[in-house]
Amino acid sequence: MKNQILLSILLFATTKLFAQNIQLHYDFGKDRNYPTTTVEMFKPDKWGSTFFFIDMDYNVGDVKGVSMAYWEIARGFNLGKSPFAAHIEYNGGFGQFRGDEADYAYQINDSWLAGIDYNYNNEDFTRGFTVQLLYKYIRDKHDASFQLTGVWYMNMLNNKLTFSGFADFWREDTYFYNGETVEITDFVFQSEPQLWYNFTSNFSLGTEMEFGYNFVPVRGFRINPTLGAKWTF
Repeated sequence: MKNQILLSILLFATTKLFAQNIQLHYDFGKDRNYPTTTVEMFKPDKWGSTFFFIDMDYNVGDVKGVSMAYWEIARGFNLGKSPFAAHIEYNGGFGQFRGDEADYAYQINDSWLAGIDYNYNNEDFTRGFTVQLLYKYIRDKHDASFQLTGVWYMNMLNNKLTFSGFADFWREDTYFYNGETVEITDFVFQSEPQLWYNFTSNFSLGTEMEFGYNFVPVRGFRINPTLGAKWTF
């Protein structure tokens, strides 16, 4: 998971000013088969809201324990009583893998983003969406890139079923080695819709479908399904 579901937490924000959850997913994608944990927090205030999440992958390849750690933190500033908000965000992380003769580490390029959000929620907060138009600076890659993000949620069957997710599209040069030459792609797409059955207001079971196009390490299109459990505090 790259970017978790900000608006899905808003359904809890109608009854709690502070909301957070922890998720455990098992990834069944090709050549994957490893667990991922996610911790999310959303907190609104009179100026706007703060959201962050931390993803960790475990036991990837021959690595025992944490193989990758990644986090995002975003702050929204309300623009009066309008549905628009100013947006600032930071993304970054790192990982490790084992080679034949040594262990290696890599960095996920730091990114800083700024732009505008448009937010919509219906009257009873059973469905809503956010659209973001963001300038994106990627350290050591791009001084002036962009990202388009859409986030949505739908609560159905008296809040027993939740369909939520996000979609990101951004400009980034990505390098793929095909065994003979290096291919460079210009754009990346990623989307992670989730479907949860809420047994209680705290405990949910569900699935996530991870869609990616030119999202490292796969050139082209790929789909990775997961099974997940979520506890909302």
